[in-house]
Amino acid sequence: MMTLGEGTGATRSPSVEPARIGAVKHPDATVPRGRRIWGGESSENTIRNLVLLGVLVALIVIGAVTQPELYSDSTWVWNNVLSILQLASVIGVVTVGMTFVIIGGGIDLSVGAIVALAGVWATTVATQSFGPGGMIFTAVTVGVGVGLVNGLLISYGKLVPFIATLAMLVAARGLAAEISGKQTQISESTLINGIASTKLLGIPLLVYILAVVAAIGWVLLNRTTFGRRTVAVGGNPEAARLAGINVKRHTMLLYALSGLCCGIAAIMLTAQATSAQAAMANLYELDAIAAAIIGGTLLSGGRGTIVGSLLGVIIFATITNLFAINGLSTEAQNMVKGGIIIAAVLVQQFRFNAVTQFLSRNKS
Repeated sequence: MMTLGEGTGATRSPSVEPARIGAVKHPDATVPRGRRIWGGESSENTIRNLVLLGVLVALIVIGAVTQPELYSDSTWVWNNVLSILQLASVIGVVTVGMTFVIIGGGIDLSVGAIVALAGVWATTVATQSFGPGGMIFTAVTVGVGVGLVNGLLISYGKLVPFIATLAMLVAARGLAAEISGKQTQISESTLINGIASTKLLGIPLLVYILAVVAAIGWVLLNRTTFGRRTVAVGGNPEAARLAGINVKRHTMLLYALSGLCCGIAAIMLTAQATSAQAAMANLYELDAIAAAIIGGTLLSGGRGTIVGSLLGVIIFATITNLFAINGLSTEAQNMVKGGIIIAAVLVQQFRFNAVTQFLSRNKS
């Protein structure tokens, strides 16, 4: 018996192996080898990080020029570096979570309010009766829970991230004020309070916590399927859906991850102040977004690095420190930060690759 395709001139189409879900082709795979050195995304990230390091060095030089008597003391310089890193630790942890959310195509305006709510809830009399373990568990659970609510509203409720997280900002601050009775709640746990004062090998424990969170975030973004899916969802949600990624669930998990970072930051901030109140972590959302942006994270999603975001946090902390030692006003500091944010966004719009491609087209 003749089967279909035999003797009729028809050819059987070759079998196609389904693509693995989460597999992402390297962005430089189609670029000729000789051009990958200068045109690849990884090299562009390296260049951007080197520029940020250059900015950091420039700020240090400015400090040395304006306050030479301080910078001539090596002990003071080392202690000042530790102060900057400790200042950057809490907002750095929040920025790690914010970086994931922005890369995934979202935004989270409620991170400061989540930190405040988690800190207040963790320092209630009832919670403190369970000891430091109960306080840490409560802060992390509250952070993840509020993050999940954000994710559910955005993914399944189809609310715009800006609106959903803005509403959560107001609601979380209000709930924190209600729980605390608009009063400052003192942390009675010596173990929690000791987190801010403990040093290992001369380096504050808060800096180690930031380093661990950043390292885990880096591995998660660059070495796991979760990270590749985050980039895919932020770059093109419809293409990611067609590739088999559950975009709604993944978006929800991104906001839960941001909430987790907020819960950790709440314990760190409570340790620093030995207390918690509804007004704590004010404007942390703006600082975290700004740090991620100047670190190279695209507001439209699809690209960003943990290292760049951390450099952004450290740059802002160094600016704050520089203005403090020179006795300059907070208003002037905010104006400088605003100028840096605008410059970073302009650089994103006029990327180095676009300029080189324009020049190469005009040469031919």
